[in-house]
Amino acid sequence: MPRTLALVRRFPLVALTLAVALAAGTLALGGLEPPARWLISLYALGIAAMEAVRMVRGLLAKQFGLDILAVTAIVSTVAVGEYWASLIIVLMLTGGEALEVAAAGRAQRELRALLDRVPQLAHRIEADGSVADVAAAEVRVGDRLLVRPAEILPVDGELVSGLGSLDESSLTGESLPVDKAIGDAVLSGSVNGPAAIEVIATAVAADSQYQRIVELVREASSSKAPLVRLADRYALPFTGVSLAIAGVAWAISGDPVRFAEVLVVATPCPLLIAAPVAFMGGMSSAAKRGIVMKSAASLEKLARVRTVAFDKTGTLTQGRPAVVGVHPQPGFDERELLHLMGSAEQYSSHVLAASIQQAALDRAGALSPSTDAREVATFGVEATIDGRRVRVGKPAFVAEHAADLVPHVAESGAAVVYAAVDGRFAGVIVLRDAVRDDAADTLVALRGLGAERILMVTGDVAATAGPIAASLGITELHAECLPDDKVRIIREAQPRPVVMVGDGVNDAPVLAVSDVGIAMGAKGSTAASESADVVILLDDIARVARAAAIGRRTVRIALQSIWLGIVISVALMLVAAVGLLPAIVGATLQEVVDLIAILGALRAVRAGVAPVAGLDAAPRSSRTTTGPVPDAEASLGTGPAGPLVDR
Repeated sequence: MPRTLALVRRFPLVALTLAVALAAGTLALGGLEPPARWLISLYALGIAAMEAVRMVRGLLAKQFGLDILAVTAIVSTVAVGEYWASLIIVLMLTGGEALEVAAAGRAQRELRALLDRVPQLAHRIEADGSVADVAAAEVRVGDRLLVRPAEILPVDGELVSGLGSLDESSLTGESLPVDKAIGDAVLSGSVNGPAAIEVIATAVAADSQYQRIVELVREASSSKAPLVRLADRYALPFTGVSLAIAGVAWAISGDPVRFAEVLVVATPCPLLIAAPVAFMGGMSSAAKRGIVMKSAASLEKLARVRTVAFDKTGTLTQGRPAVVGVHPQPGFDERELLHLMGSAEQYSSHVLAASIQQAALDRAGALSPSTDAREVATFGVEATIDGRRVRVGKPAFVAEHAADLVPHVAESGAAVVYAAVDGRFAGVIVLRDAVRDDAADTLVALRGLGAERILMVTGDVAATAGPIAASLGITELHAECLPDDKVRIIREAQPRPVVMVGDGVNDAPVLAVSDVGIAMGAKGSTAASESADVVILLDDIARVARAAAIGRRTVRIALQSIWLGIVISVALMLVAAVGLLPAIVGATLQEVVDLIAILGALRAVRAGVAPVAGLDAAPRSSRTTTGPVPDAEASLGTGPAGPLVDR
């Protein structure tokens, strides 16, 4: 009973229509047909008047809709005495909202699952060891939190208590639990495993990963795709065709009932509901697979993608340069060189600094502090470490204090970092950044989905980026690009739509100006994620092709549902035009047409299930690529002079 009352409050016109039908049916069965006819007729005309007012307001706002068909159908059926048919039309009209809500609810299931799981409570461990329950919004960076078994992590943090097992499926789409160790990052929205853990908050709730996803989902659920607006534009020709068929039928037969019978089956539910439901289903399917669309328009554009541009580091490559060689000069040993360089790199924001620091910690132990460290942007860093003056960075920068510097010859695709200690050349560290395993397969899949042109647009030097592009079959390389250069290239790129894939802060402007900007958001910057139209939550480049495939299938399903409904409606109109479809039967059949269109649109909920050619067609070991993919590549430089362009 409470649920019934809630439905009545939510859809009062549907409830009122059913009540009128019940009352009129009771009167008719009691032999009081005239009162039943008057009750239905007056009610139907009242609903028609409401729709007419809405129609006029829409026309004044220069928005032509399909209201005229519904209004005309109600008035005509009442005029010719087909009052039960008019009531069915009213039920269809008032029930359309309920039907759309139900269908959209099914389509939005994954999106709503994200919203429903927003963490509300946190268990904060106080200074005296006691545990206080606080609202998630009150958690501050540095707070120590207790997360009990099966609870949702309220904010992003760092694990500080032994091992943990977390379910990150709501964030990444991966169903298997992820094991975490002390020091590992843990994301809000993850579900804790069977053991309680303690974490240190590294972000407030509003800035945590899960809250960012929720905001993206809220934006997406309120957006409207161009195809949905295009469906609105079908209203004018559909209305014209319907009225023409009805008018001709009346003129030829001389029977006004024929006019009403035709319009009864001309209701526009497939146009009004099918496209929005399909797009919501496609967005839900994408969200389930760790792909959040900020707007429904992104799906429509992805379906038509013709040009795809990729950043290199962190996008086509892993973005995690690893130390693969330490080459000390005479007078220095490997451990000493690692320790001094790693200690100096603590004070650098360069992309290679973290990798050198980690290698120093792993191989040489604790790092030493400095009180006078200074970073020279794009060149390197210098600091006093354990009483020794250390300079680390580009060869020219280091050579200013080490005249004996010897250029290091490295393999193509290697980044070389130089060091000087107390005015002497101390040695070099060599790093590499591996190409993503699925990069080649992703490009093959994108070409199969309609991408005619694939570019690499990167800030790295051509000597570094060239071998990577060649190995992946990318023939168009734009190297040494500043953010402004990237924006210009993407703005001028043809054919369109153009998709840009990136992950760094310097990718934010170009993601914003592309037709569809895709951010690798699992470890990319907040700025890039906020500027993008699509955010991939899992660190998986293959999701780019999967997003395009979901877009294509969603658009295809939406169009199929729209045209299926239109074709069936037109066929029924022609049958009614020759007098073979009584009004009440036609009204009932039109409800069936509406249901078919909506069920067809709901197929988009599974748009991400079908395999993607190039990604799922064959086992990975048997796939072919356009060339040998190197095991690693340079993040920022190569060769003897190895310029670290972003240093």
